[in-house]
Amino acid sequence: MRRPLQLAIAILLVTTLAPAQPGKKQKPAPENVEWLWQYTPDATNKDGRENDLVQDDRFRPFLDQFLIAPQTFWGTPIAGRYRSLASTALDHLTVPGSVLADENRYISISGCVVHFCPARGLLWIDLNGAHHLVVFAAINWIKADKPTSDPAAEYTLWLFPNEPLTIASGPGSNITQHPPAALLKAIARWTTQPLPGTTIVQNITHAILVDPDGTPHEVAPSALGIAPPPHSP
Repeated sequence: MRRPLQLAIAILLVTTLAPAQPGKKQKPAPENVEWLWQYTPDATNKDGRENDLVQDDRFRPFLDQFLIAPQTFWGTPIAGRYRSLASTALDHLTVPGSVLADENRYISISGCVVHFCPARGLLWIDLNGAHHLVVFAAINWIKADKPTSDPAAEYTLWLFPNEPLTIASGPGSNITQHPPAALLKAIARWTTQPLPGTTIVQNITHAILVDPDGTPHEVAPSALGIAPPPHSP
């Protein structure tokens, strides 16, 4: 009986320790983002709990994981380096806005910068599938001759997806996906909300779509779901 037992053990060890067969890719482990749902609207919080979400110990690691593109629009560079995109997103979500859920699949988190709410942020997540599309958008004031209290003051919308997106069509554009309709809907809803305590809807005249490697592409604001400036005819 000892020899068959030894043979069975040997076969088990070979099976367990054998390397994976070449050509077979291991399925990536699902990214755990289900914890975000607890902060979406419920019977007592119609706009969700954005303040509680930002203070969740999992939120900053979540930003660090998904928001890794370089950014150059926010903050003063130190030793030639700008603030990280994850830190920039956190800055723009610090003052609570809302956490909204759409179609039992998408989450939109909004907020603004402490002491300067014209600098607003939106974090949009598609929770479908094993790998999630995460997009950070920021509204940045164009510092010209008009203060933020002037309805004609101009702003730029910056959009940072964690996967390449394009609005182009034709040959070569199939290597990336177009912005999902649900994302454009969330941007449209967010950008038409007046600044807190005012009736001013920000006049977004420029939009820049940034690749995950930091390459910027200026696009028409309307291509990202943004309505024409309020003062336009």
